[in-house]
Amino acid sequence: QVQLVESGGGLVQAGGSLRLSCVASGRTGIFYTMGWFRQAPGKERELIATISWTSGSTYYADSVKGRFTISRDNAKNLVNLQMNTLKPEDTAVYYCNRHPAPFGSWGQGTQVTVSS
Repeated sequence: QVQLVESGGGLVQAGGSLRLSCVASGRTGIFYTMGWFRQAPGKERELIATISWTSGSTYYADSVKGRFTISRDNAKNLVNLQMNTLKPEDTAVYYCNRHPAPFGSWGQGTQVTVSS
């Protein structure tokens, strides 16, 4: 089994920044792409960023492109999401998981709240 623990969320004013972290433990394997997802109240979970094992390939949803940066440290099974110029519409619970085939369980997520 794999355990995912997200952290770094909080309350921030519009225009501010946060850095999220995700640590994966257990039988993660190697050579997998990781993604950050978010779920706003009343909405479906959406994929917002991915990063390949080698970090040479990244993907960003249009809604976060140019503001968010995903990075990873494979030795530590760590994936980060630097979020700048935050907007109220970024308010959501943020999760990490493997993409496109998620690990069997999701973490608890970390709440990000952006006030206007």
